[in-house]
Amino acid sequence: MRRERADHTLQPTELVHNVWLKLIDQSRVMWTDRAHFLNIAGRAMRQILVDHARRRGAGKRLGGAGERITFNDEAGHGAAATFEVLALHEALERFAQLDPRGAQVVEARVFGGMSVQEVAHVLKVSTRTVELDWTVARRWLARELKETRES
Repeated sequence: MRRERADHTLQPTELVHNVWLKLIDQSRVMWTDRAHFLNIAGRAMRQILVDHARRRGAGKRLGGAGERITFNDEAGHGAAATFEVLALHEALERFAQLDPRGAQVVEARVFGGMSVQEVAHVLKVSTRTVELDWTVARRWLARELKETRES
């Protein structure tokens, strides 16, 4: 939420409460460590943000803007860009068909706020693999989202 715009209608406390409600119902999950928890929490955050954006969008069908999220590389290897949550979600769904692990990397980094090391640990791959997946995914998604905005 720190990358969201200031007037976002879903407050951080509300997001955390909603994530907690989703996670408390996960009685069959065996949390292995912090990174595993963050990965599951990131997925829950993505679901909540997408659902929230859909609800907001349903009320703004007459030209209103949807909820927006900043998609960037904290290491400074690329320019930050802001996209609608729904557009990012839909593009990420398409990307998952091409590169499932890359889509997991994006979900963990963007929605879960996980570091490269944490993602590598959860996915049981090297940090270099995560960095490469992250680079490819950011480029593919940026191009896809640009095309979506232009059409």
